[in-house]
Parts: sequence; structure tokens; C-alpha cells
Amino acid sequence: MRTAFQLPEPPGTILILKPSSLGDVIHTLPAVAALRRHWPKARIRWLVNPEWAPLLQHNPVVDEVLLFPRPKFRGPLGPLRMLSWARSFAPAHKADLVLDFQCLLRSAVIGRLCRRAHFYGLSDAREGARFFYDAAAPVRRSQHAVDRYLALVRALGVPVPQPPAPLEWTLPPSSLPAGFECSKPFIALHPFSRGQGKSLSLNEVTLLCKALAPARIVLLGRADTAPAPLPNVENWLNRTSLPELTAVLRHATWTISVDSGPMHIAAALSPRVLALHTWSDPQKVGPYPAQAWVWKDGALFQRGTPERHIEARNLTKVAAWMAKQMP
Repeated sequence: MRTAFQLPEPPGTILILKPSSLGDVIHTLPAVAALRRHWPKARIRWLVNPEWAPLLQHNPVVDEVLLFPRPKFRGPLGPLRMLSWARSFAPAHKADLVLDFQCLLRSAVIGRLCRRAHFYGLSDAREGARFFYDAAAPVRRSQHAVDRYLALVRALGVPVPQPPAPLEWTLPPSSLPAGFECSKPFIALHPFSRGQGKSLSLNEVTLLCKALAPARIVLLGRADTAPAPLPNVENWLNRTSLPELTAVLRHATWTISVDSGPMHIAAALSPRVLALHTWSDPQKVGPYPAQAWVWKDGALFQRGTPERHIEARNLTKVAAWMAKQMP
């Protein structure tokens, strides 16, 4: 396997392999935006799970969205079904340059089958995926996911903005859900996550909302249960599509969220984000903007300067700090 990336001429077609998850799709956007700027004439296709496709449809950095039918490949025979699907998928989707941001065995197999000239991934790829690549960009697992993905395009000689220049987080236009009032300031609260041990309890949600009163709180996301109604809380749980959720987050004065995909959408739109972390490492998977805030282990800090922190031992203290940030 070569240790250097070699592209003798600009690629005419680029295939991006990043089917999931929601947060990881968001993390990949700056890298793909850099590709679009560097090779504006290239046709960029992105293979993604159907549930995250709305983030890429009508997105100016992507020419074509390809759907990866992940649910079909569950169960003991899933790998065989996936291989059969990949073999039928590949002939119509060959690309001059294939980039594997997923870095798993299944994405590596797809990439190798779709490779017309060049196939690259990351050095920390799992499940033996690295052996399918022509070369791998050197990265460290301690790096933030955004920086790891940017390393892959840098290895191609693609310019990437350097601080303090902002990265490009391209999201498609979207509309607010019917009946949503955005003329008054509000805090978007996303308290639940599919990740084990990341969600707030119903009691914690209630405590936080009461402590933030009289600020207007908009509850967002998916949940099987909901906290009891409160005068300052609007319950939009299970009532927004992904584009509508993005639109609400775009209008929020602040977003408070557990470690989740919607938190990363909010951070792509604005640094006015407070991420609530339990066990996950905010330096690797927290909100990317250095100005965004994190609450973990009883302290509030900005990801860019974790050594400078504010003591906030509980959610009541967090709410008191947040009240000072509101206009």
C-alpha cells in the first residue's frame, strides 16, 4: 500500500462513503465542501443511509445522493446480502476518486468495488478496512472527528481553511414546521439521545426547564415519553422532520443538547451551543466550534480552552449560567 496520495489529474467523479451516523455526516461536511471548492467541475456523489439523506439533498456540495439500505443487511446473513448489493451497486457508480470516511469493512468493500483509479481512507480504519485502500491519511484517535476527516482531503492537496478562518458547514435550505412561532427568542433543548447513558432523565428535563423559566424553551428530538407540561415549555418532541428540526435550530437563540446528532447540527449553524456530556469525550465528539460550551464533570468550559472553566455542579447552576447568556 502506498504511503503518499498521488492524483496525476483532477478527478471527474468523486464518491463519498459516509452512510452514518447523523453527527458523523455533519462532521464530514467541511471536508466535502473543501473538495467542492478545489475541484468545482467534479461530480460528487455521497452514499448515505436514507434517514440522513435530507441533509444532503439540495445541498450545493453534493451532486447526487445515493442511498445505502442499511436495514436490509441486519441479521446473520446480512454481510452476504450487503456483498451482493455492493456488487450490483458498483458498476453504475464507479468513481475516479473514492473516499472512505466511514472506515469499516463494509464501506471498504464498497469503495474497492467502486474504485476506478484511486481509493483512500484513514489510518485508524477498523475491521481491516485499511488493507483495501491505495493509501491512508495519518490521523490520531484523539483528534476531533472533524479534524480527522479534514486530514483525508488535506492528504490530497486540497486546501482547508486554517483558524481563525471558519470552516464551511453547508446545509440545505429548510422550512419551519407548520405553526412554529420564531418571532420570540427561545432556547432549543434536545435532552434525549439514542446513545447509551447520554440522555437526561425526565426529572432532569423538568428541573432544567423550571430553572430556566421564564425563558421560552422548545423541546426537540425523539422520545417515547415526555415531561409534564410547563408554562414556559413548548413540546415539539416527535413533531419535526430532520429538515424542520434544522430550521428550528437555525432560529434558536441558544441550543442546549446532550451529545447527539442534533447537537452537531446546531454547532454547524452557530457557536451558541451548550453540549451536555456524560461519559463521551467532548474533545473528540463535542461541538466543534472553539466558542461552543460544554458541561461535563460539574464544570462549564469552551472546547477550545478547557483549562478555563466555570464551576457548575448541577443543572440548576447550569441554568443560572445560561440565563445570563440570554438577551
